[in-house]
Amino acid sequence: MVRRIAWQAQAAWMRLLSFFKSEWTINDYPIRVRFQRPTGRADTPRRKLIPWFADVVNWPAMSAKGSTRQEALDDLRGQFERFIATKKPLPRPGTSVPLEFATSARVGRYPELTKDFAQRVLNLEWVWISDASSLWDFHTDATNERLNEKVRSVYGVDISDITSGNLADIFDRIRSHETVPPIAD
Repeated sequence: MVRRIAWQAQAAWMRLLSFFKSEWTINDYPIRVRFQRPTGRADTPRRKLIPWFADVVNWPAMSAKGSTRQEALDDLRGQFERFIATKKPLPRPGTSVPLEFATSARVGRYPELTKDFAQRVLNLEWVWISDASSLWDFHTDATNERLNEKVRSVYGVDISDITSGNLADIFDRIRSHETVPPIAD
């Protein structure tokens, strides 16, 4: 509780200071760095335990991780620079920034397929999928081959060349390979 109050006090101070500048850098934001002792074990090549976390206080999307404190801070700086490159306006330091979810416009075109895919391929009753969701989000294997095979057997479509595993791309492929029933006269 005391830590939370301290972080919010720092955020308020940095917000006040931000009124004396017209342009902000990552150094103008309240940054919190934490070490979290790993509780699990890395049992697959893709599951690497990463103990250091860095984030901008009150800006949930601006967070990073690393194997060392410096690596987490460097990752956070990189994320900040990528955000600047989007040309979106920077939030005032210290203010609360609402969490934004990724768009789901592309996968939203396929509500029935999304539900079917979740159940028959991912073995889930329900799942929220965005346009940025990937097969990689749903397993810890070293490759997507197991799920690629499942898609091939369920839908008769080869998706092995979609190495990103992007579900919007996969759904587009599945729909483009479906046969169109003939129009009745």
